[in-house]
Amino acid sequence: MSNARSIHSPFSDHLYHCFSFSILLFLLIIFSSNSHANPGKDIREAARSESTSKTAASPSHWKKGRLLLIPRAGLTAKEFDKAIRPHGVKSKRKLSRLSAHIYELPDGVDEIKVMNKLKKDRRFKAVELDQLVGPAQMVSDPAFNSSWALPKIQAPVAWDIATGDGVTIAVLDTGVDSNHPDLAANMVPGWNIYNGNDDASDVHGHGTKVAGSAAAAANNGIGSAGVAWNARIMPIRIANPNAYAYFSAMADGIRWAADHGARVANISYEGAAGSLTVQSAANYMRSKGGVVVVAAGNSSGYISYAPSDALIVASATGSNDTRASWSSYGPAVDVAAPGASIYTTTRGGGYGSVSGTSFSSPIVAATAALMFSANPDLAPADVDQILKNTSLDLGDPGHDAYYGHGRINAAGAVNAAHAQFNVDNIAPVISITSPTGGTVLGDVLVDVNYSDNKGVVRVELYVNGRKAIEDTQPPFAFAWDTSTLADGSYTLVAYAFDTAGNQGTSAPVKITVKNTAADTTPPTISITSPTGGTVSGNVSVSVNFSDNIGVARTELHINGKQAMEDTEPGNRFTWNTTTLADGSYTLVTYAFDAAGNLGTSSPVVVSVKNSDNNPQKAPLPKINQFNLKDGQKVSLFENVKVKADNNTRKINLKVNGNILTTIDGNSLNYRWNTWDSAPRGSTLTVTVEAGNVDGEFVSQTVSVRN
Repeated sequence: MSNARSIHSPFSDHLYHCFSFSILLFLLIIFSSNSHANPGKDIREAARSESTSKTAASPSHWKKGRLLLIPRAGLTAKEFDKAIRPHGVKSKRKLSRLSAHIYELPDGVDEIKVMNKLKKDRRFKAVELDQLVGPAQMVSDPAFNSSWALPKIQAPVAWDIATGDGVTIAVLDTGVDSNHPDLAANMVPGWNIYNGNDDASDVHGHGTKVAGSAAAAANNGIGSAGVAWNARIMPIRIANPNAYAYFSAMADGIRWAADHGARVANISYEGAAGSLTVQSAANYMRSKGGVVVVAAGNSSGYISYAPSDALIVASATGSNDTRASWSSYGPAVDVAAPGASIYTTTRGGGYGSVSGTSFSSPIVAATAALMFSANPDLAPADVDQILKNTSLDLGDPGHDAYYGHGRINAAGAVNAAHAQFNVDNIAPVISITSPTGGTVLGDVLVDVNYSDNKGVVRVELYVNGRKAIEDTQPPFAFAWDTSTLADGSYTLVAYAFDTAGNQGTSAPVKITVKNTAADTTPPTISITSPTGGTVSGNVSVSVNFSDNIGVARTELHINGKQAMEDTEPGNRFTWNTTTLADGSYTLVTYAFDAAGNLGTSSPVVVSVKNSDNNPQKAPLPKINQFNLKDGQKVSLFENVKVKADNNTRKINLKVNGNILTTIDGNSLNYRWNTWDSAPRGSTLTVTVEAGNVDGEFVSQTVSVRN
C-alpha cells in the first residue's frame, strides 16, 4: 500500500534535471488530489469510515472490533466457544472453504488486547487484525510510452516457448476495465468480493494497470504487451472505491480464484505478505496447484514479516538493476522484478507509465503463468524453486533482504520449467511431536513435524486405524476431542500427502485416554420429611441428596427392608401405610453413585396409626396451584405462588430440604432470591408442603435451575 509522503519520482536522472520544476509542480498536484491516506489521522477512525470517506486509510489501519482467527483442525465448537467467550467475541462468518473465521468484538472492547491474549492460546493457529491495506503503486509521467522491463527480464526469449496459453491469472484488486482494447480479448468472468456480485469492473484504476502489466494482449497493433500476453485475466475486486482492501477480502478472493480455475493469483497490496489469514488462503490455492504472488510494498523501508512458503513476495528494481529507492525490503522478499516506469494499460482505454511494487508483483505472477504454460505439471514448489534458481543474483551473494534471490529472468525460468520432467516419487516425512505418550483427557492438542521436496498439501490424523481429523491448510495442527471416548488405550498415526499423492506415515504414538477420575466420595442423603410423629395413609417421604459426580439410585428402607427404589432419583417417595399394622416404624434412605459408593441417611422413627377406632381425622389438604414447573429456568428474583384448599392451615416452602419460609393459611406469595439458595447455574429442589389441623402434610416437589 502506498503512502503519500513516501512517493518518489520514477524519472531517470537526466530527465529529472531537465524537468525538475515540472516534476515539482506535478507532484504538488498529485499530493493535493491524491485519495490516499493522511498518515496523521487516527488509524481506527479512518478504517471505520472507509466506505464513505474521500480519504483512504493508511497501511496500519484495521477493522475496529474485528479479529481473524484460524483454529486447529478438529477443534470442537465447545472448545472454540470456551476460548473466546470471556472476551465477548461473536462469530460474524467463516471464510468459505477456508479455516479462517471472522469474529466481532462488543463495542468498547480493545481488539488488540484480545488478540494478544488469544495469540497465547495454542488452540489457535493464528489470530490477527483484519487490516485495511492499499495498493502498492506509484504514479509516474504518462509520457513514457515504451517498456524497458520486457527485454530486461528476457520475456521475448521466453515467448519462443510459452506466452501464457491455457493459464488464468487472477488479479485481486480494484477490478479491471474489461473493455480496454488491450485486455478485452484475454478477459474471463470474475467476482466482486467487496459487493458480493459479478460486477468486477475497475472502480479506481489500479487493477487495470496491474492486469496490463501481467497480460496485456500482443500483436494487435495497439499499446504494448504484458509478460504473459496470451494468459487469461480473471478480475476479482477486493477493494473499496479508494482502492483499500481488508485481509479477509483478500483471503476470500484467493479462495474464489482457486475454486474457479486460476493457476496464479496476484495481490499488489502492501501488508498482504504479513497476514497469516492471507497465507492460509494461499496454501489453499497451492493445494489446488496454484501460486499467489504479492507486492513487498513501497514504504522504502524494512518490513519484518517472516518468509512464507505460501507466498512469492516481490520487491522492485529499476532499469539499472538496482532496488528502487521506494521499494520495501526484508527477509520475506523472495525475488525482485522491474517496477519503475512500467508501461501498461489504464482505465478508460488508455496507457501510461507507472511505478511501484504493484507492478513488480504482476510481472512475477505473469512469469509464473509462462512457466505453467510451458509445463502444466509443475507443482507450486517447482515454481518457487525455479524462479529463485534462475533469477539474476543482485546485491549480496545468495538471498538478501533487498532482492531476495535476485531479479527474475523469464527466459531462464521458462526454459527450466519446460525442461523439467516433473515426476515426484518422494513421499513426505512426518512425525507426531506431541503428545508422545502418557495419559490425556479432554481436548488434546496434537502437533506434527513434516517436510517434502514439493510441499505437503494435506495431513490426516488417524485414531485406532480410523481417520479422525483432516487438515488441508498449513501449518498443520490438530485438536482431538476425547471427551466422548471411553477411557482406554488409543494409537495415533499421522499421514502427510503431497500434490503428487505421495503419502508419508508417522510412527504410531500410543496414549491413554482417562477422562473419568476414580470416584471414592460417597453421596450424602437425608430425610427432610417426615421427621417423626404419627403418620397414616399415603405418606410423602421427602429426601435431599448430593454427590460430587452424581447420584445414580436412591432407596427407601422400612424397618431394615427395602421398600422402594428410584433409578431416576427424585426428591420423594410415596409410602403407603394403609396395609400396615399400627405401630413404630424406622425409615432409612440410601443413595448410590455410578462408582457404587453408598450414602446413608440418619434414621427417622414414625408411628403409623390407621386403625378404625382412631378419632375422626381432618381431611388432607390439596395443593391447587404451584406456579413453578419441573425443569424451569428461574430468574434471580422469582415470585413463588401457592394456593391450597380450605383444609390447609399451614404452608411450608423448602429449597433443597431447608425451610425457606412458613405461612399460616392456605395461600403463599413469596419473592425468592434464588442466588441466596445456591450459586447461579445450580439445580435446586423446591418443595411445597400443605398441612391440616392435625399436622398432616401433603407435598409437591419440582427441580429448577437458577
